Amino acid sequence: MKNLLLLSHCVFPTPDIIQTANFYEQKMGFTAVHYLNATEPHICLYRDSTEIILTESRGQKVVPNRELYGYGYDAYFITKDQEELQKELIESGVKIVRSIANTDYHNKEFVMEDIDGRWIAFGIKVN
Repeated sequence: MKNLLLLSHCVFPTPDIIQTANFYEQKMGFTAVHYLNATEPHICLYRDSTEIILTESRGQKVVPNRELYGYGYDAYFITKDQEELQKELIESGVKIVRSIANTDYHNKEFVMEDIDGRWIAFGIKVN
């Protein structure tokens, strides 16, 4: 039997794990579960069937992919109703850096910026 990949989780190092967790809870509708007394302290953020794991960067600044490499998102979530999600995030005060559009690689997506400067896209393949 072939081994299948089932899910993936984003891992985001952050200089202020509590502040970042609060942003995702208060602005983006995630639920945080704290594991700060673990050997490797972290916070798990859950929304629907997705998960983001926050780790401590030990004072290191977050450098988004677009700054390191000239382009690229730091995470990409597949979702079918970008209009409603974008509206929800705007109403919560989240910074939208690219509004919903069809891309030249055949995705319908929008992009927001999190509290640490990461660009996160929400989209889906379209024909």
